[in-house]
Amino acid sequence: MTFIVKGKMWKYPGFGGWHFFTVRKVVSGKIKNVMHGRLRGFGSIRVTAKIGTSEWKTSIFPTKEGEYLLPIKADVRKKEAIEDGNAIKVQLTLSDV
Repeated sequence: MTFIVKGKMWKYPGFGGWHFFTVRKVVSGKIKNVMHGRLRGFGSIRVTAKIGTSEWKTSIFPTKEGEYLLPIKADVRKKEAIEDGNAIKVQLTLSDV
């Protein structure tokens, strides 16, 4: 099952320079419903993510607010020329369905 979500990439303010994309709450709820009973450690879900021409396997992680976070690797940010605050379109394909 595949979801396409638009939003902004943001940089975690703490140590390490991690960048994330927040999956909107409505879409996160749909993903959680589809994956009910098949969540991994910390409630994570395996996905194949795609931004532009970059595609990679990773996991999305739930927040207390009910949204999922997608970590965005440095090589993807560089290849796709995206920076903190840029609006992007992300394709997420659930791997465990």
